[in-house]
Amino acid sequence: MQICNVCSGETPKYRCPACRIRYCSLSCYKTHKANDTCQPLKQSVPPPVQDLNGAYSNVSAEDPWTVEDLLDDDQTDKVPLQRLRRLGKSEELRELLRNPHLRQLMSSLDAADSKADAIKTAMQEPLFVELSDQCLQIVEKNY
Repeated sequence: MQICNVCSGETPKYRCPACRIRYCSLSCYKTHKANDTCQPLKQSVPPPVQDLNGAYSNVSAEDPWTVEDLLDDDQTDKVPLQRLRRLGKSEELRELLRNPHLRQLMSSLDAADSKADAIKTAMQEPLFVELSDQCLQIVEKNY
C-alpha cells in the first residue's frame, strides 16, 4: 500500500498532473505546489501506433500514462502490459471497433470532462458493454 508523498499519513487518491507524485487531499496538493517541489516530467514523443486501417500515427503527447504508472508497485486493478498487447492483436476487437456508433461513443468518452460519469453512462449502452466484455475476455485468457 502506498502513502501520500506530501503528508506521509494517508493513502493517496490523486496524482499531480505535472510531476505525477501521489497525494491524498487538496491540502496536500496545495502544500506540494506552494513548496515549489513540483518538477514537471519531460514529455517524450510516443512511438507511432497502427490504427485499424493500417496507418501509423503518434499518440497525443498528453497521454496520461507514464512508464511509472506501468511499473508502479500498486497492482490493484492493473493489467500487465503483456496482456494489454493482446488487445491490439484481437480480430474480434477490431471488428467491434469498426462499428461507427461505437467509434463515436469512444470519441465522446475521450472528450468528456468527467470520464467517470461518461463511463457510467456508456455502460448503459449494450454495444459498449459488449466491447468491455470482449476486452476482459482477451486480457483474462490464459495461454
